[in-house]
Amino acid sequence: MRIAELYASRQGEGLLTGTSSAFIRVSGCNLRCWFCDTPHASWNPEGAQQSIDSIVADVLRLEVSHVVLTGGEPMLFPEIVTLCRELADRGLHTTIETAGTIYQDTACDLMSISPKLAGSRPRDGSLSEKWQQQHDRRRWAVDVVRRLMVESPDYQLKFVVDQPSEQEEVQQMVDQLQPEVDPAKVWIMPQSRSTAELDAHESWLRPWCDQQGFQYCDRMHLRWYGNVRGT
Repeated sequence: MRIAELYASRQGEGLLTGTSSAFIRVSGCNLRCWFCDTPHASWNPEGAQQSIDSIVADVLRLEVSHVVLTGGEPMLFPEIVTLCRELADRGLHTTIETAGTIYQDTACDLMSISPKLAGSRPRDGSLSEKWQQQHDRRRWAVDVVRRLMVESPDYQLKFVVDQPSEQEEVQQMVDQLQPEVDPAKVWIMPQSRSTAELDAHESWLRPWCDQQGFQYCDRMHLRWYGNVRGT
């Protein structure tokens, strides 16, 4: 697998916020969200090939009980099936962070699915029209998302919201996943790259979450560390 970075930190989003974890960031993504905060794993992929044995050894050296497979898009790599099995065999709790566009028959403890809204489309001039069309076609795979939810021991849905106008689209996507989806497992996260943006979005996003029965998802890593790689 091509790995962009592997490090220890605290989870800053969702159900396991605050949990010390090893983060395995794969390099490569099938989407091109304009707001991507890890372009070194998507728009401009970095990193080197690493064997499963080497990845597991690096994780064990960090001496943590939780692992997050993130990216990029981890489900691009068939090797994720073996990696998750090896981590589970060592008693490690594993979370997969995915956009939910690709299915892999892999086991994990928490499937963290972040479907992308129409507004995630790369901005005009930033990429070729072909890439923009590919992003539009790939970003919402309702059957894949539903299957990941149903087959995983636990899941969370994380929607990145930038504008109040996107609230209706989130609700429509959640409705398409009924009856499987539990509103309490839906996390709404503001598109933000600074604490100032976080606070501005929270002022209108949190009340809407409370009204809909969704979870408001802060981005605590921004509050703890700032917008810095390796955190």
